[in-house]
Amino acid sequence: MAGFLDNFRWPECVDWGERRNALSSVVAGVLFFTGWWVMIDAAVTYPSQEKMNHAFHTCGVFSTIAFFMINAVSNGQVRGDTYGEGCFGRIGARLWLFVGFMMMFGSLIGSIWILFAAYVTQGKEVAPGLAVFFQNVFIFFSTLIYKFGRTEDLWG
Repeated sequence: MAGFLDNFRWPECVDWGERRNALSSVVAGVLFFTGWWVMIDAAVTYPSQEKMNHAFHTCGVFSTIAFFMINAVSNGQVRGDTYGEGCFGRIGARLWLFVGFMMMFGSLIGSIWILFAAYVTQGKEVAPGLAVFFQNVFIFFSTLIYKFGRTEDLWG
């Protein structure tokens, strides 16, 4: 689960082995930062409630919480390979990960709904709706890159 890119054949001239975790972390951080930057820029550009409803920030907040929920569980805990079982063990880790992904997909679907229901169909300026959508898309991809782009060291 951790290395879906493990079987991908990279060019021979580039050795990603040692730098894979660092590169994945930097790319995920840049995407996460860009998502929040887009939303903060839209909030500053459209400060009135009529142009951009302040409740639309909720999707980004839930995406951020889901980002931390998904990445708080290691792949070893989900597989059951860890030595310490914790309070709920493997079932609890899988449930936690499932709830995190459900929050992430729910936020992404909610941002698409906001884009179309509040801006596209009503003929308003589309930029605030696009900001909500792109914020959640960037956070979504940063979550996936940070979770599945890194490798975990086996301790012990």
